[in-house]
Amino acid sequence: MKMKSGERDKKGDGKKKWNYKTKRQQRLGGNTGGLSLEAFSKLKSMPSGFNPSLIKKQREFYKNAKLVKKYKTSVKPQDNHNYQLKPQAYQDGEGSESVPKHRKKKRQTLESLKEESERKRQDKERERSKREAMIKAKKEAIEKAESKRKVLKDNMFKKTRSGQPVMKYRIQHILDGLLDTEKK
Repeated sequence: MKMKSGERDKKGDGKKKWNYKTKRQQRLGGNTGGLSLEAFSKLKSMPSGFNPSLIKKQREFYKNAKLVKKYKTSVKPQDNHNYQLKPQAYQDGEGSESVPKHRKKKRQTLESLKEESERKRQDKERERSKREAMIKAKKEAIEKAESKRKVLKDNMFKKTRSGQPVMKYRIQHILDGLLDTEKK
C-alpha cells in the first residue's frame, strides 16, 4: 500500500518514512500528475547556466578583444619609434641646419660588381657542395645500418632442421651487446 505524504508508517514508531518519490512529489507540488503552476514558474525563472547563443557571443567577444589587443601592441612600438625620430632630427630647433646630410654612395664600377657577384656565386657553390656531402654521408650511414640490421635479422631467424633457432648467432648478438656496453 502506498503512503501519502504526511502519513505515518504502519509500525507505529512515529517516524515519517521519506523516500525519493515522496520528496520529489512534495518538491513538485503534491500528488498530482504534473507540476504545480508555482513549481513550473520557479523552474522556468531559474537560470540553467547553459545558453549556446550566449556562450557563442562571449567566445566571439573575447576572441575579438584578444585580436584588438594584439593589434594595439603591434602598432604601439611603431608609433613610438616614429615619434622618437622626429625630435632627434630637430634638436637645436634651427630647422634645416641640424638635419643630417645624406652621403652620396660611391658608384660601383662594372668590374667590382662582377667580382662581387662571382664571390657570391662561389660562396653559394661551396655551401651547396657542403650540403651535398653531408646528405651523401647520411645516406651512406643509413644504408650501412640497414644492411647490418638485415644481416642480423636473417641470422636471428635461421632455424635448424628440427625447427629450433640457431643459438650461435643469438649468443654472438648478446656478446656483442655486452662488449659495446663495457666500452662505454
